[in-house]
Amino acid sequence: MDKFVVEGGVRLEGRVTAAGAKNAVLPMMAAALLADGPLRLERAPNLSDVRTMLAVLEGLGCEGRREEPSLDGGGGADGGPGALVLETKGEPGVVAPWEQVRKMRASVCVLGPLTARAHRAEVSLPGGCVFGVRPIDVHLRGLEALGAKVTIEGGYVKTEAPGGLVGAEVFLGTAFGPSVTGTMNVAMAATLAKGRTVIHGAACEPEVSDLCECLVAMGANIEGIGSPRLEIHGVERLHGATHRVLADRIEAGTYLVAGAITGGRVRVDDCRPGHLAALTERLREAGFGVERGEDWMEVFGEGFAQRARPTDVTTQPFPGFPTDLQAQWMALMCRADGVSLVTERIYPDRYMHLPELVRMGARIRRQEATAVVEGRERLSGAQVMASDLRASAALVLAGLVADGTTEIHRVYHIDRGYERIDERLRGLGAKVRREAGGE
Repeated sequence: MDKFVVEGGVRLEGRVTAAGAKNAVLPMMAAALLADGPLRLERAPNLSDVRTMLAVLEGLGCEGRREEPSLDGGGGADGGPGALVLETKGEPGVVAPWEQVRKMRASVCVLGPLTARAHRAEVSLPGGCVFGVRPIDVHLRGLEALGAKVTIEGGYVKTEAPGGLVGAEVFLGTAFGPSVTGTMNVAMAATLAKGRTVIHGAACEPEVSDLCECLVAMGANIEGIGSPRLEIHGVERLHGATHRVLADRIEAGTYLVAGAITGGRVRVDDCRPGHLAALTERLREAGFGVERGEDWMEVFGEGFAQRARPTDVTTQPFPGFPTDLQAQWMALMCRADGVSLVTERIYPDRYMHLPELVRMGARIRRQEATAVVEGRERLSGAQVMASDLRASAALVLAGLVADGTTEIHRVYHIDRGYERIDERLRGLGAKVRREAGGE
């Protein structure tokens, strides 16, 4: 396994271009199972999760290929990949085995499209990041409301809808807020259901809206995009289309926090500032300057010695502070000049990074869903272990400001959601390299 070696003490400065959103492109890839014709996804990032999803789809009979970036940069971002073209020729297979699905939770997104088009599916219960229990009961409840018979046998979710799905009123709310992937899965299934489906309590995250826009480009009839009430009128079939994946707000936010934690000046281009309003507010509250344009954001500090002001955050569904930026924010608060509270309301057990930050000298104690972070002037380099995708990013950020050298093991986690992050950070001046031989 690879590891990252990070030398701390360098102020970051420069520009980076946002890649396409991981959390939008994965369900869009699954949507290719619904289409008669090729689905072309521009700015699809070349991530390990994307490759995993492609393997799942290929096992179901959906072919995929990459197009090289166009000369005008339309296909790729920041030297990244071109478009991803997916096409399901004929009827798809219906079995997604454990060997393919176990690596990634988003694999469950094939369940809705398969049930809608093939009228049945057998999908292994998914894997993915290890923080807490994230049941898929919302997905199953939604498909049952559309008329599917759902059973779980031998570690597989099995659905049957011999006469096809039928539109219905569906409520998808949960105790922790709307389900993002649940909304996506049920919305995709409803595009081919007979009649009208109304999804109440739909997630309003930008990635959900982007998927819906992609489905509309494929011929779906969806109203209320971006609201908690989606109205979907089923159609007989969807067709191929071209769609440009929206910017990854979590990747963009991570680079902005990297600029802030080093007291540097980092600009993220080709992003959507409105999707990061909660982060922007907190960065300003913490004492950093933030500028923004129509499609760019820039954060700046007063030099490497600058310490953030202590700032409390609570994760919430969009447009609140994203749970996927909680770990990175905690890393920033580890050097704040005072005590901060970080409260996790979406995934209360999402604190796998906490003991690893403590290994680097951070002072953090957990009180149920809240982490109390006592900022310190200095962190120290250490050997640390990445446990999940966003925890990996937090450890890299902490390493950027730690004294000495930090070695981050199991960085395959970070490759799931950040394309070439080591190269891109080096482009901003960071001293980080990838080495073989990590645990």
